[in-house]
Amino acid sequence: MASPVKSSILRRRATAAAAATLAAGALVLAGITSSASAGPGTPDRDTRAQSGSSDLSPGLLKAMSKDLGITKAQAKTRVGNESSASETAERLRSSLGASYAGAHVTGPTADRLVVATTQAKETALIEAAGATARVVKHSLDQLDGVKKSLDRTAKSTAPKGVPVWYVDVKGNRVVVEAARTASAHAFLDRAGVDRSEVTVRHSDAKPRTFADLRGGDAYYMGGGRCSIGFSVTRGGSQAGFVTAGHCGTPGTSTTGYNQQAQGSFQGSTFPGRDYAWVATNSNWTARPLVNGYGNGDVTVTGSTEAVEQSSICRSGSTTGWHCGIVQQRNTSVSYPQGTVSGVTRTNVCAEPGDSGGSFISGSQAQGMTSGGSGNCRQGGTTFFQPVNPALSVYGLTLVTRDGGPTDPPTDPPTDPPVGTWSVGKSYKAGDTATHGGNSYRCLQAHTAQQGWEPPNTPALWARS
Repeated sequence: MASPVKSSILRRRATAAAAATLAAGALVLAGITSSASAGPGTPDRDTRAQSGSSDLSPGLLKAMSKDLGITKAQAKTRVGNESSASETAERLRSSLGASYAGAHVTGPTADRLVVATTQAKETALIEAAGATARVVKHSLDQLDGVKKSLDRTAKSTAPKGVPVWYVDVKGNRVVVEAARTASAHAFLDRAGVDRSEVTVRHSDAKPRTFADLRGGDAYYMGGGRCSIGFSVTRGGSQAGFVTAGHCGTPGTSTTGYNQQAQGSFQGSTFPGRDYAWVATNSNWTARPLVNGYGNGDVTVTGSTEAVEQSSICRSGSTTGWHCGIVQQRNTSVSYPQGTVSGVTRTNVCAEPGDSGGSFISGSQAQGMTSGGSGNCRQGGTTFFQPVNPALSVYGLTLVTRDGGPTDPPTDPPTDPPVGTWSVGKSYKAGDTATHGGNSYRCLQAHTAQQGWEPPNTPALWARS
């Protein structure tokens, strides 16, 4: 924690910097016009925000518009505001120290950043930085401490009937979701936490992992299938990708979406966390891209974490692009296989087969699909494992537009052996093809698309 003298100096510097910025008229991108919503900005940051927004995938903007109920122009503006908010929140977190109580954005275009503190005297510092100050009872460190106690208890024995618990920054509480209040209270008592810092909410959700079918860019491991999260390198030369830990264990071999040899799992953690990384062979080239499924690929430029209430989108071959809001970071979820902590809770829908796929905010990689409840017809909750911890644990480097092995710019091999089902090939009724070691007969003419594999499209294929 900073000394009183150091804190005072920080406040004076921040106030002076903010005043100079406003006087120069250098406001953050997205039309922030009032002192209550004005974000701290410098010409360099404004340029970065504008550049990041201009490079956004049309498919991502389309999905944001559809799922968030905003226009594409608002979606573009929102991404710029959220990028600035993340930077401002991180600076204030450092300046406020122990009094910091979290941050979130509000409004259709995220034009207002709210930063909470436990000390009323810190409101001037927050407002000078262009954010709205909120004084609350519990610091983020206090709430994180309560959640850690719950995590330690769940690690030994998963709480029955308690699917999810998390730190709710907006509510300044730890929230425990349970089908029965008695189950939640039993969990709290076992952990020995103060109930005054916890809110129990009813939930009949039964989260499950999405590893049994397909995800983003599909890959296969034995009888299962998942999706690539993000391209990475290790040691400057070894290419690979991060994905969900529940998709495979170290040593598990993988084949690509075209059924050609791809690589093997080098590290995997599940439960506890839900991340893994796969090293690929020389036939595969790591690219800084997320599959846009016909809407234009999204280029990854970094992995800055989005603050709570920021927009976020997910790519998966089962359900395509879907978007929503970052609800809570540092969440714990109890799957049938065990408890996973440190995931982020969202209201983005997903379905079996989307596991391991990419969660991205603007052009910033956020994490890999873990599991959840609900579906994309009625809506649901999905959790993702943040990408940065996975990179740190395994010593990996995220492949981005501004770095990493992007040359030669070739895609994975696409010419499977003769007779093997493949994406892009035209089939007519009566044709035969093999997939996963089995033979199938075409029932109606079509051009194969990713996600239309014979085992999953009984209207198109029959096993022969």
